[in-house]
Formats: sequence, structure tokens, C-alpha cells
Amino acid sequence: MRKSIFIEGSTVGIFGFGETGQSIVEFLMTKNFKLIIFDDNPSNSAQKYAKSLGLKIHQATDDIKLAKLIEEIDIFMPTPGLPENHPVFAHVDKMGYQIASEFDLAAQYDDRPVIAITGTNGKTTVTMMVKEMLLSSGIKVEAVGNTEIPLVKAISDLSIEKFIVEASSFRLGWSSIFSPEASVWLNFSPDHLDVHDSLASYEIAKASMWSNHESHQIAIGNAEDEVVMKHLPERGVIKTFGWQSGTSQVIGDSLVIDGQELLEISELKRSSPHDVLNALAAATLSIHSGATIDAIRNVLKEFKGLPHRISFVGQKDEVEWYNDSKSTTPHSVIAAVNGFENVILIAGGRNKGLNLGVLTCVASKIKRLIAIGEAADEIAGVLGTSMPVSKAESMKDAVNMSSEFSEKGDVILLSPGCTSFDRYQNYVERGEDFERIVQTLIGGQIGNN
Repeated sequence: MRKSIFIEGSTVGIFGFGETGQSIVEFLMTKNFKLIIFDDNPSNSAQKYAKSLGLKIHQATDDIKLAKLIEEIDIFMPTPGLPENHPVFAHVDKMGYQIASEFDLAAQYDDRPVIAITGTNGKTTVTMMVKEMLLSSGIKVEAVGNTEIPLVKAISDLSIEKFIVEASSFRLGWSSIFSPEASVWLNFSPDHLDVHDSLASYEIAKASMWSNHESHQIAIGNAEDEVVMKHLPERGVIKTFGWQSGTSQVIGDSLVIDGQELLEISELKRSSPHDVLNALAAATLSIHSGATIDAIRNVLKEFKGLPHRISFVGQKDEVEWYNDSKSTTPHSVIAAVNGFENVILIAGGRNKGLNLGVLTCVASKIKRLIAIGEAADEIAGVLGTSMPVSKAESMKDAVNMSSEFSEKGDVILLSPGCTSFDRYQNYVERGEDFERIVQTLIGGQIGNN
């Protein structure tokens, strides 16, 4: 039975009028709701679009005005990524209002199966792998959530049989009735402390994926991650995965899912430790979501990874270049570095309040670290006694310095461990800038690995 928290005729306050906020508004306008939209700094296009809908965006700059507007709502929906210490939450808490996410809205109005993937690292990769596995099995699915398509927008397509939800902590943290039919939690490490009040708050947000887990639903957790394992639900179908433990694991040189040998590691296009774990997670989730063994096996054999995730850029003079611009946490840097030997690492950007000192655990693999961006001084201060560190003024400077320091057999890896927002719009722009500079440097010796 569907749970209801949105009562038609009530007033919904939506904070943030970006892509997700607009999708929420578009959906609610097809129902009987009153809407109040807030935004700290709405773009001109957002204001124009709101006006075309007959709505006004209230800028949250005046605390007294904000408090008065909040008094008029019945339920509050914050944009994904709105910091937990934003002043608006104090007003919402004072009034005792229900807070909800787009996941809740979709859950109330649509009962098609939802498959969810969360974790600090690997969400998008596993989401896309699962999507391909199910599509190849003849099941009409769409990847939604923390992608280009909000879940609440996707439910308007009645041809979709199942939704594969990339579930970020930003969305999970404010969800109260979201309850996926099958789900996997890949891993947990510090992240997003610029949004969450604490590491504990981030953990609670992730764990909320299983808050409403029912006896018929499937939960899959990383058997070798203590945080994930302590949050596994007490009821339902429970599966696990890991290198050496779990219902899905590596036995010998093969990936084994629920006792069934799937394929050998050598058959994967990418076989770094994190790639193998992603493959195990995706295969386990897919087989319990209706995919066929043949489809799973074929996707794993052909999957080459996603852009800006340890993507091979090219090589020159037996030096290989890789773009891992998607890496925005120290732990994702560690995963990337562990796939190589003799690494010249380009790292830095805008730190999210994370401990960069943990990179000392891979110091033996890093020949030199080239520090960039706002975090360059912090990196030099924290890691300068563990490995050689040089500071670069720009990405071009970092690429040129890396080339000068490199020798035959080295890998030059952009894996920032920080966000891109100090100099770029997003990690894609940063990665593309890196690739352009590298391709100019190495000339025609560009290829696929």
C-alpha cells in the first residue's frame, strides 16, 4: 500500500529551482497543490521559466521575509545539495514541517519497481552497468535520480518498467517513504562535509535508503565495509559482495555470484580492484532485478567505463596519461592510484572539508604529487613530508611539470580528490581541459587503452 505524505490542497515549499526543482514543480502543477518557490540565487532563465508558469521565485535573502513565507507552507522540499546548516532549515524545524524529497513524491504517485544504488564512490558506474544489463535482458528501464533525469520527471513515461535510481545522500537524507525493491550500498568514506553537518549525518543519510525496507525487498551490501554492514536491514532478502567474502565474491580468478561462476577477471575490460567490486555489485543487483546471466556476462565483458573515471587519454615515450577528474574525495584517489605503479599524481581543487592526509597510505606508489587549485597549499602542508610535492599555478602548468618529471613506465594521473569549483563549472569541464592540454602535448600519439 502506498504511503501518503503529500495531501492535495496543501501548500508545498520548494527550495531551489534548478533541474530537480523544476521537475518537482512541473509534476505538482498537474495535481491540486499550492506552490511557493525559494532560491538563494536564481538564474535569469529560472526566473523566466517560473514566470511562464505563473509563479514567482522568492529569494531567501531577508530572514524575516523568509520566516513569514515558511509559515505559509505545509511541507518542505529542499533542492539536493542544500547545506544542512542553511538558515531555512531552522525555520522549517521551528514550524515542525514535514521535509520530503523528489523520491518521496515519486513513491507516493507511482508504484513501479525502483532499483537503487548508493555509495561514496562508483554510483554512476554501477548505475550505468545495471541499466545496460537490464536493457540487454529485454526490460525497459531508465537511469534516474542523481543523473540528468530526476525520478519525479521520469515517472511520466509510462513505458518504463523499472527505474534505476542513482541515490545520493542529498536526496536520501530528506526521504521518508522511499523504499526500493532492490538496492545496493557500494561503500562508505568521508565526503560532502560541505553539505552535511558531520560525517555521522552523511552516514545516516546514506543508511536511510533501507529505513523502509520490507520483507520481500532485496538489500545488497559491501561485505568488507564495516559501515555498510552495520546498517544492513534486519528483514528482507540480504545479499553481500566483496573480494574475499560475501554471497558474491572473487574465487580464484573468477567472479562468482550466488555460487555461480560468471566470468574470469581477465575477461573484464577494466580489472582494477574497484572495477572488480563494481562488477560484482552490478551483477548481484542485476540478477536479483530480472537480468539474465548471459546479458550480465556480455555487459561486463564489453564495459569500458565512463568518461573522466580513470579514462585513458594517451601515451608518449612509454608514459601513460589518465583522466580521473570525477574523483572528488581522497578515498577515490586512493582507489585510482592503487590500480597503478609509479604514479605522478595531479591533485587538488576545492576541498570539501575532507582529510587529505589519508593519501599517505599510497605514498609508496606516488613518485611525485603536483598540487593544483585552492587546496595546493593544504596538500603541500599535509603530504609534503610523505612524498615529493610541487605546486602548479594552472592545469597547463601541472601537465607540463608532470611531463618533465616523468620517465618511461610512469603513469600520469589526474585524480584531484577535490571538487572543481575553484576554477571550473564541474568535473567534466576540468577533465576536458586536462585532456585538451595533454593531447596538445603528446601530439598524434593518442589512443585507447
